[in-house]
Amino acid sequence: MKTTLIVVGRTVENYFINAIEEYVKRTQRYLQFNIEVIPELKNTKNLSENVQKEKEGELIINSLQPGDYVVLLDEGGKEMRSVEFAEYMRKKMNTINKRLVFVIGGPYGFSQDVYKRTDEKMSLSKMTFSHQMVRLIFVEQLYRAMSILNGSPYHHE
Repeated sequence: MKTTLIVVGRTVENYFINAIEEYVKRTQRYLQFNIEVIPELKNTKNLSENVQKEKEGELIINSLQPGDYVVLLDEGGKEMRSVEFAEYMRKKMNTINKRLVFVIGGPYGFSQDVYKRTDEKMSLSKMTFSHQMVRLIFVEQLYRAMSILNGSPYHHE
């Protein structure tokens, strides 16, 4: 199973870039994993939040492939402890034939069309984080899940 994280806009802070790259590299020891960046919209000052969500939504949907299992990282999604996420990943690795795709949207969230294309929603926390920080938290948790499944000492109970 291939796993992909789709994000809107590039990561700009070097300390986030370096940490994200490190966790991606670690995760790839266990799992085919990559990050796809959808370019952020240009000239958005005259666009409403809804129009921005719709335009970003079109780009997100266009980046999906037939058969993708799509999970939105969304504040309204299900929360899990790290060990629960590891079990979730184990089940998905055994049942999904195509790609497992996690999506982090733009600053205003997701369009209704993206929600319609979604298989489920997951929340990383009840707190709000910057989009760059969410990327780092997600890739660290994915690595932690793979470490748990593979008996690595990275995770401690």
